[in-house]
Amino acid sequence: MSESYKFSGTVKVIKDTVDVTDKFKKRDIVICDNSQYPQDVTFQFVQDKCGILDNYKEGQDVEVSFNLRGREWADKKSGEIKYFNTIEGWRIELVSGDAKEMPKKEKAESSTDTEEDDELPF
Repeated sequence: MSESYKFSGTVKVIKDTVDVTDKFKKRDIVICDNSQYPQDVTFQFVQDKCGILDNYKEGQDVEVSFNLRGREWADKKSGEIKYFNTIEGWRIELVSGDAKEMPKKEKAESSTDTEEDDELPF
């Protein structure tokens, strides 16, 4: 069982969704941490998680929840074994206090503060 990790930083690049096969799609996002020696880290979102990135843009401070994935691959010609790692994101959130852009759902909820809203809709 793999463990879940978190990484915080600023969105540097959000790439378009790529259809790898008829049944598999992926989308990459690059996050730069704000350390003394900044690191640009690529996270891969796959399948239905690709759409999560639609609500974010470059320059926002975010926290990504991710899993580390690894796999073995054998070259059929030479028989050489290689190992590959993937950093697979499954959730992304704005860092609290980042007022640059709120996801659309939160904007709609926060703009309706009237006494009429106290009534139930049914």
